Amino acid sequence: MDPDRPPAPDEIEECFVSLVEGRVSRDAADRCAERWVREDGVGWDEVSWWALNRLYGVDLPAGDGAGYLHDDEQVRAWLGELRRRRGR
Repeated sequence: MDPDRPPAPDEIEECFVSLVEGRVSRDAADRCAERWVREDGVGWDEVSWWALNRLYGVDLPAGDGAGYLHDDEQVRAWLGELRRRRGR
């Protein structure tokens, strides 16, 4: 995603795909989504807003050495849900 312009729905989905495939880190996905979740004045469609809010926080730890709050299976399920919501 380009940090200088709001991502299109396809770009948000691609971020999920890249995360699931290990081509982008959880930290990078979180930072990119955070930038847009915190941006005022962007008129998001419902699906894009839902997806960005899933990506924002995807790197939260579950606890001391316990992995992530949202495990890989949950992230894959979110990608499936995103595709379903987008009619794919």
